[in-house]
Amino acid sequence: MNICVFGAGYVGLVQAAVLANVGHSVLCVEADEGKRALLEAGGMPISEPGLQGLVATNCMEGRLRFSGDLVDAVNHANVHFIAVGTPSDAKGSADLTFVYEVVKGIAQVAERDQLIINKSTAPVGTADAIHQTMCEVLRARGRSEIQVDVVSNPEFLKQGAAVSDCQRPDRIIIGSSNPKSIEVLQELYAPFNRNREKIMVMDRRSAELTKYAANCFLATKISFMNEMANLSELFGADIEAVRRGIGADPRIGYDFIYPGCGYGGACFPKDVSALKASAQSADYEPAILAAVESVNETQKRKLGHSVQAFYSGDLRGRVIALWGLAFKSNTGDMRGAPSRTLMEHLWSAGATVQAFDPEAMPECRRLYGERADLRLASSKEQALVGADALVVVTDWQSFKAPDFALIRQTLGDAVVFDGRNLYDPHVMKRHGLKYFSIGRQPV
Repeated sequence: MNICVFGAGYVGLVQAAVLANVGHSVLCVEADEGKRALLEAGGMPISEPGLQGLVATNCMEGRLRFSGDLVDAVNHANVHFIAVGTPSDAKGSADLTFVYEVVKGIAQVAERDQLIINKSTAPVGTADAIHQTMCEVLRARGRSEIQVDVVSNPEFLKQGAAVSDCQRPDRIIIGSSNPKSIEVLQELYAPFNRNREKIMVMDRRSAELTKYAANCFLATKISFMNEMANLSELFGADIEAVRRGIGADPRIGYDFIYPGCGYGGACFPKDVSALKASAQSADYEPAILAAVESVNETQKRKLGHSVQAFYSGDLRGRVIALWGLAFKSNTGDMRGAPSRTLMEHLWSAGATVQAFDPEAMPECRRLYGERADLRLASSKEQALVGADALVVVTDWQSFKAPDFALIRQTLGDAVVFDGRNLYDPHVMKRHGLKYFSIGRQPV
């Protein structure tokens, strides 16, 4: 099948590479010339395990190519995937500017019937609006005989595991009531639907809401556990024991109930905000979503307050080592990352940050540039040199079993603030380290 994917971000590039890998001919359209040139030269604009090799193989074998030519793209494909960004606007709603640029562009040059598959996360009713917009442009061109159908096909990829999630999806949601379009999508996804039936067909609006509901529920679990962690500290309980106790209940499970310093990333913050804004536009106040968002923003400030409290409110001249800048491990993405809230807090209080992250250092430089109170270290050990305290912000594998004796010897005040509860408090005490974590009593 000839496929066009608009957008070479996390969703689009992964989807394009995985579809090409099962034999489809895929043209990935990217408007950013720099990103397109990087991809054509074999580089990667994002850090995602397994993606670079998959892209390289399918480009070399001729199933995947990149273009900025809209006419070429529309002529190439039987199916068009929209996978462009939908960032939050100033009011928290999803900004659909890039989506409408794509659909209007397709409608301006289309010479045959069009099947549009929307994978961009967008508010309920967006697929209907896309259909209406394309029909209006086609009528204005005098080409109203061209038929258009729009399918909502949300993605459920986790950054850091996007390739495996795309290759082995746990569900494939097709939002459509058009039998012909459903049949095309069933054929397209057949290679991913072999060991059990994963395809779920529903109407477009239900598919759109399913995407938001999934992310908002997961964000709710995280914020709930962070609130329980705060209560654990208040009542003298241990949140790790609480987590094990409730996770054993199969109705709850262990996924997404790890307490920490708040969630970030490209999806959860903007999706909670967007669904809340959509509800408010319909004169409904979504109290749970508002609470999830509020708890998370408070939690992202927790580490900064803990460090400041340890130093009796005075951080002037202090050097704080940070392990982790990305919002989660196995990605270089810092969108909404707790590290950003923490660093900005420390800087405002007069501290210098000495940071290391396996993947997010270039993104940190892009975001903050050169500044005297930010030093980017070459290793996690180098980040400790000359520092007074260590804050662990991201749960990278390489941070989970460090040399505690080296930490004790290197840090000026032998104190660790653990935003991911990676370490055993008793082990930290045995190594002579003062230790503060989330939802556990300090040692």
